[in-house]
Amino acid sequence: MLLRMSTLFLRTLRDDPADAEVASHRLLARAGYIRRAAPGGFTWLPLGFRVFRNVERIIREEMDAMGAQEVHFPALLPKEPYEATGRWTEYGDNLFRLKDRRGVDHLLGPTHEEMFTLLVKDLYSSYKDLPLSLYQIQTKFRDEARPRAGLLRGREFTMKDSYSFDVDDAGLDKSYAAHRDAYIRIFDRLGLEYAIVSAMSGAMGGSKSEEFLHPTEIGEDTFVRSAGGYAANVEAVTTVVPDDIPLEGLPEAHVEDTPDTPTIETLVAAAQEMFPEEGYTAASTLKNVVVLLVHPDGTREPLVIGIPGDREVDLKRLEAQVAPAEVEPFADFDEHPALVKGYIGPQALGSGSRSGIRYLVDPRLVTGTRWITGANEPGKHVFDLVAGRDFTWDGVIEAAEVLAGDPAPDGSGPLELARGVEIGHIFQLGRKYAEALELKVLDENGKLVTVTMGSYGIGVSRAVAAIAESTHDELGLVWPREVAPADVHVVATGKDAAVFEAADALARELVDAGLTVLYDDRPKVSPGVKFKDAELLGMPTIVTVGRGLAEGVIEVRDRATGEREEVPVADAAARVVAAVRR
Repeated sequence: MLLRMSTLFLRTLRDDPADAEVASHRLLARAGYIRRAAPGGFTWLPLGFRVFRNVERIIREEMDAMGAQEVHFPALLPKEPYEATGRWTEYGDNLFRLKDRRGVDHLLGPTHEEMFTLLVKDLYSSYKDLPLSLYQIQTKFRDEARPRAGLLRGREFTMKDSYSFDVDDAGLDKSYAAHRDAYIRIFDRLGLEYAIVSAMSGAMGGSKSEEFLHPTEIGEDTFVRSAGGYAANVEAVTTVVPDDIPLEGLPEAHVEDTPDTPTIETLVAAAQEMFPEEGYTAASTLKNVVVLLVHPDGTREPLVIGIPGDREVDLKRLEAQVAPAEVEPFADFDEHPALVKGYIGPQALGSGSRSGIRYLVDPRLVTGTRWITGANEPGKHVFDLVAGRDFTWDGVIEAAEVLAGDPAPDGSGPLELARGVEIGHIFQLGRKYAEALELKVLDENGKLVTVTMGSYGIGVSRAVAAIAESTHDELGLVWPREVAPADVHVVATGKDAAVFEAADALARELVDAGLTVLYDDRPKVSPGVKFKDAELLGMPTIVTVGRGLAEGVIEVRDRATGEREEVPVADAAARVVAAVRR
């Protein structure tokens, strides 16, 4: 295929868009690959859509190779299946809800577990029909409160979602492993660095769950890894729980005046001054953080979380633990006089206390641990308050931030923290959706059994952004060959007709050899502008036909490495084809 820039629907920009926060957004917009249509929504222009379709092609090839079959659902979906699984409510404000002219409720699909389940239920009834894996590449909709970072977090995006259906858990294990291997091949072909990390299933439900994260400083996800091979999304990290401490011989709790100490820092300073021999630090204090849970039915519940004072509550970890409820800041202290702001202590907390407010604590709060914490009076703290002796709690919650150096849960060494963008997620759903929608088949004994399912997603549009984010330089995009919109960018420079004739002939010869060629044949555009556009657009091979033609040579350049070679005109096509196919 020959793409002529003189007629291509393309305008490059010299300046960054005002709303572009990350490199991929800036460069994709400047290079004329995408245009913003609305907050969180983008139009794919010809070159960008070619990249998008190349990513789709790689995904399809690997999904087909593993035996999955492609289907396609509508984006406009009925309410009833999502009501049956509870997600009509659980999705909260993230769900686009709408009514048709008859007043019937519908939604724009954020994900399609329910529809796949009902489709298989409609057509299959025997264990002989399974195992089965189906997939689609479809537009999804989620009403993001703060769409940002271009294609990385939008309200409308394209996702490959696939689902496996098996008679038993052993079959699910095989289907999960097959999808996992296919994802590894897909991301390898896309040229994306990735880390496979343990993850939370969240609103999807199910048991085993892993994310494919592309490590990048602009990533919204934090993950951890150890030298010994442990890797997990920060939401999925479990705390190494210390042993209980015997209660015998521990000092009695005592209340001390600690005026003007509403923060951990001021409290520690006061404690060190009063009891210098104890060696108190922030880790000696018990911080009680109040949040407000908003449940899907609209119920609003205050919750207090107790964590060591040297840590903060990690909002993402907290949200993963309390989902589908949402977390909001708590401000109604006047309505809860038992909560003395800045001096909250566990003695007034718990479902059976006078406050009636649930109290959940960090796993490090085991029986026998001693704490400095609020005495529920302004300007007073209690010292040597012993967990399990002086106070109890309603449950344990993994909500404290994970710190670099924390021990890995599997004993493989200290953890290091990194950031990444989620590009894929695989789940063992189990029977949650099959039970809710009554997907059953007859087993080999003629008994009805509930099918077990897996769910597997790849962000197609997000993958384009992740590739752009990871393969650009200071001049522009640098596409990996498998996803580039063209194999070669031929640039004709100058005003000499012979240059354009030679460039045109070379471009046609390359097309005849099976390559896709982007040909800059614009007659009145300066060489400087053409070179800048070539760098910005990022084809893997750039061929310049210009002043060297008088000496019988053209320049072939590798966009990724910057290596240049002058090649005789007669050998140019063969050299370029060899470079593309090596």
